[in-house]
Amino acid sequence: MRGKRETPSERAFAAKHCDNPRAIAKYLNDALATGDSVLLTKAIGDMVRAQGVTRVSRRPHMRRDNLYRAFKGELKPAFDKVIKVLIALDIELVAKPSAGL
Repeated sequence: MRGKRETPSERAFAAKHCDNPRAIAKYLNDALATGDSVLLTKAIGDMVRAQGVTRVSRRPHMRRDNLYRAFKGELKPAFDKVIKVLIALDIELVAKPSAGL
């Protein structure tokens, strides 16, 4: 059985923005704005794969297979794992008041 294939748009995004922290942050913020935790988890996984799972796994000292499993959108990874991966992607998590306040 073969794994899920990437769509042309996912490949294009990965090729164009895989080393651009600003583009990655926008992609993740767009997913976060939906309020859908599964979509956010998948978006983080997209960025991990775009930058290379092996390379990303080295910074937080996580196993590649654990990254694949945790960020394909089927599991809910622990918050500390999410933070470690965001740091490995050169993304900073920032809290700010919502636009209505």
